[in-house]
Amino acid sequence: MRFIDFSRYCERLEAMSGRLETIELVSEMLALLTEGELPVVVRFVTGRIFPDWSPLKVGIGPNLLYEAVAYVVGEKKAAVVEEINRTGDAGKAIEHLIATKEQTSFFRTELETTEVYQEFEAIARTEGKGSQREKILSLRKLFGNASPLEARYLARLVLEELRIGVGEGNVRDAIARAFHVDSASVEHAYQAINDLGEVARLAKQGEEALQGVAIQLFRPVKMMLAQQGTIAEMVQDHGEVAAEFKYDGSRFQFHKQGSTCRIYSRKLEDVTDALPDIVRQLLPVVKADVILDGEVIAVKEGKPRPFQFVLRRFRRKHEVSSYTEEIELVPHVFDILYHNGQSLIDSPLRERRVHLEKVISGFIAPQLKSSTVNSLETFYQQALDAGHEGIMVKDLASRYTPGVRGKSWVKIKPEVDTLDLAVIGAEWGEGRRAHFFGSFLLACQDKGKLLPVGKVATGINDETLALLYEMFKDLIVSQSGKEVFLEPSIVFEVGYSEIQQSPNYESGYALRFPRFVRVRDDKRVEEIDSLDSIRQRYEKRS
Repeated sequence: MRFIDFSRYCERLEAMSGRLETIELVSEMLALLTEGELPVVVRFVTGRIFPDWSPLKVGIGPNLLYEAVAYVVGEKKAAVVEEINRTGDAGKAIEHLIATKEQTSFFRTELETTEVYQEFEAIARTEGKGSQREKILSLRKLFGNASPLEARYLARLVLEELRIGVGEGNVRDAIARAFHVDSASVEHAYQAINDLGEVARLAKQGEEALQGVAIQLFRPVKMMLAQQGTIAEMVQDHGEVAAEFKYDGSRFQFHKQGSTCRIYSRKLEDVTDALPDIVRQLLPVVKADVILDGEVIAVKEGKPRPFQFVLRRFRRKHEVSSYTEEIELVPHVFDILYHNGQSLIDSPLRERRVHLEKVISGFIAPQLKSSTVNSLETFYQQALDAGHEGIMVKDLASRYTPGVRGKSWVKIKPEVDTLDLAVIGAEWGEGRRAHFFGSFLLACQDKGKLLPVGKVATGINDETLALLYEMFKDLIVSQSGKEVFLEPSIVFEVGYSEIQQSPNYESGYALRFPRFVRVRDDKRVEEIDSLDSIRQRYEKRS
């Protein structure tokens, strides 16, 4: 498929609002593609370049993008930034700039979608001295050959924010429709290999190819998620349930084959090198080829420390040994997804627990099975007394559903309302905070789009503001006065007193007395709270 044809489909999708017509148009596009094109186009249409589990990252921030575009259009970078500030949309601003440049350009090579991907892959593999210049040269080549419309979506792909409102659910349904396969088979295959592009290629081959998909070692899958609930409701719905401590740490996935192991974060990043102490603790006590699910916590003298200490270790790339001595980490394993060649994600929790207890001697999270509210509430109090966040209560019959936040797992913790929201903008501070961002614009997600829901400025001390500035300074997309628009890649957990209806934000809601709790470095933007969940919370309290 030519990249101009892909771009035209994106333009049509961007103008749509209905779910069914979106699925219809995506399925129409997918049906035209070869097996080689499918993985690329499917990832592109969801705003991704590589699968979530891939170690490859394009690694191009807004500044490098603007520099490359400035060269192509014969302007200074400041002129590119000015146009982006004017429009508030990097894609459309660059489209306009390329259109102006095109009037004096006569030579252009037509872009194929797979060739665009290959260029992105080459950029991602460029490392070492001079790599930044090589990446800029590759970007110049792409934008030099791009038409204005192609430039809009090239720019957005580089920033991994396509803005066309096509979420994973729509693409899953479109794959099933395009290739006449069961949507449940598409969903199951996606849960197992965590790559919609590869699932689409298999779906084109037919139902049998999808049925043969299984979870694989060293290809991490999304982690099963929990929602809020109560002990009484879980006992009423399921009878005997399993309760486990809810740790204030960071989820991890441990893959082991023979003497080789890798550790992946909740965002599916390989963090093995940052956690040598976790490798040393787990490798000797795991007696099989496995994929385990667990939580890493920081401890001091046996007592849990706040999540931020874990965050510092997970983000560490240099001087790991000194931080290993400074921050002690301990793993707690509570689930198993794979055992000696056998996928366990379709097995009930009670059976997975049996497998887990066979393969590991130590570091298993304690579990209480009970059908009485009183015993579960006692266990909950024990968890709080030990310094943990609360407990997880799980349906013993539940299968492991990667990436799904269902009613099979619920979290029980002291009543504090929080939301996980993407940071999409900021505002410069005043006085001694003038060189930092003083407040942050937050957004929920709705069918692939990010909708503002409020700002947060309280709960952030000067030290944290400095750390946040370092995290956000290379994510600036545009600026207007004191307001800064950011590439949405960082998630905040935010507390609030209540949710109100508000015409001031596109979501239609606003948070009353929002307060910063922490950075959710273990969460991707795709995992933030949805508009539906905010609406449900509002209606529940109204």
